[in-house]
Amino acid sequence: MFQIQIDGSTTHFPCAPDDTLLRAALRAGIGFPYECNVGSCGNCKFELLEGELQNNWQDAPGLSEKDRLKNRWLGCQAKACSNARIKMREMDHYKPIHIPTESAATLIHKREITHDLHEFSFRCDAPLSFAAGQYALIHVSGVPGPRAYSMSQGGASKERIDFQARLIPGGVGTQKLFSMPLGEKVRIDGPYGMAYLREDSSRDILLVGGGSGLAPMISLARGALSLQRPSFQNIHFIYGARESRDICGLDMLSELPLWTSMGHYTAVVSNPSAQEVLPHGCERGFVHEVVQKLHAKDLNQMEIYFAGPALMAQAMLKLLVELKVPMSQVHFDQFY
Repeated sequence: MFQIQIDGSTTHFPCAPDDTLLRAALRAGIGFPYECNVGSCGNCKFELLEGELQNNWQDAPGLSEKDRLKNRWLGCQAKACSNARIKMREMDHYKPIHIPTESAATLIHKREITHDLHEFSFRCDAPLSFAAGQYALIHVSGVPGPRAYSMSQGGASKERIDFQARLIPGGVGTQKLFSMPLGEKVRIDGPYGMAYLREDSSRDILLVGGGSGLAPMISLARGALSLQRPSFQNIHFIYGARESRDICGLDMLSELPLWTSMGHYTAVVSNPSAQEVLPHGCERGFVHEVVQKLHAKDLNQMEIYFAGPALMAQAMLKLLVELKVPMSQVHFDQFY
């Protein structure tokens, strides 16, 4: 076990040789800034001042050549080879609400949601505590590096963990997951993520998902509607699909006890075929356009969560900035 000292403070934390600095810091309850946890976003950069580190992914897109020349590293990719001193800014916002833990887990169930979106259920050797909207990392044998997937349950402490994943052509991680036989073992590490349910908010909730971004939005809806005394009046759930065969989620929402009185679901299809007849109430276009059409006047009074393909997330963020929605009311994780 190595000791990592944060420069200019009294903060230090232990880091096992097989852990990353970011995850070790979070396990110690330290507010180490991050988002994607898999090397893409660059939000967990720090400067190495003393010590020796090893890089899990030398060409991670979250780190530029300029960063490397300045001896900057990614917390989610750096492993300690000795005691070290680093320069980074602790932020209370990133302190974990549930301490991440790692557990062996067994695949016990699969089910099809759409033709390319499936749900996978794992039984963990030790319960995993998480909040609605959070994600975990799955380490699969034969796949380099972990993959981040959101839980679709409403949060709590559970031995059974459900994830939803979309099959990505050529994607090593999802190809392995979709072909995985029942009974196969993986390692699950979590929870992570900042787009968790703000249970103390009295604002109405807007949930916007696309692709495998369905899972955290379903999790948030389940978590919100399981509160003993919901302080909000409505949940607006908008799901973006390419074709009508990709529309999903309403069946899961309709099972929730308060959905009929508090829930509103809208499907949006971006690329329907010319002969396609869309279901009643389905919108054509892009998700952010429908959000603006339906809720432009209300967004400042909403708690807003979104997850989905990168272009969808970028368009949503641009819209919310343009409409001057306070960013304290906007919640998303950048691993999609």
